[in-house]
Amino acid sequence: MPTELARSWTPPSAIDDPAALAADLVTWLRSVGEPDNVAGMARYGINAEGTLGISMPLLRGAAGQLRPLRRSHPELLHATAAHLWNSGVHEARILAGLVDVPALVTESQADAWVADLDSWDTCDQLQKLFVPTPFGHAKAVEWAGSPDTFVKRAGFVLMATLAVHDEKAPDAAITAFLPLVEAEATDVRNLVKKAVNWALRQIGKRSPACHAAAVDSAERILVRHSDSAAARWVARDALRELRSEAVIARVARKGPASQPQRY
Repeated sequence: MPTELARSWTPPSAIDDPAALAADLVTWLRSVGEPDNVAGMARYGINAEGTLGISMPLLRGAAGQLRPLRRSHPELLHATAAHLWNSGVHEARILAGLVDVPALVTESQADAWVADLDSWDTCDQLQKLFVPTPFGHAKAVEWAGSPDTFVKRAGFVLMATLAVHDEKAPDAAITAFLPLVEAEATDVRNLVKKAVNWALRQIGKRSPACHAAAVDSAERILVRHSDSAAARWVARDALRELRSEAVIARVARKGPASQPQRY
């Protein structure tokens, strides 16, 4: 079997046409796809439609080759990402999210891409693209209120991603997500409740103040939604991690605790 290096993408000599560049990437994706992997991915809940069975290291390798274009040719890379997304190929859509230029992403594009989601892995990989945008926090709130499974998951995964990667945001902007976490903890859909739990845990690991607020939030869920098995799981699983010695020690190293936000 060829090594990962031998199967990696080699950029064409001329990179000046986004449609041609995207087509070259899709051709490469099809050439390195492993159909035997698709069945295994499906067992983990990944949609098999349009899926080629390609590993994330290969996709990240191709993304790394393209990322310099963010500075030298951002418009070209942004247009290439659009072509990749519109191809409908599962791995091409993941690659689109990895390489697109956040400064050029619009709210309408974000809404359209999230509305297209049909698999949890594409959903989760995509959210980091929206962290640097000026509308990331607003979209997390908006999408979390959607009845659609993947749009709603996107909202809570974006909250979790913002908690980790939006280092410039004040803690209050992150703990402001907690009322939605509490309100939606009763959703029984597996893809949603796991995302709600993920958001709660990541908020709680951000800082001492966020930790205190998240623990309070989980305790409120247990009281207010004691009749919901989904909510009990969301809260208890989060508390198990947030009260672990490892997390408490890690959070303590981030600074002194302040009063948690009350609402």
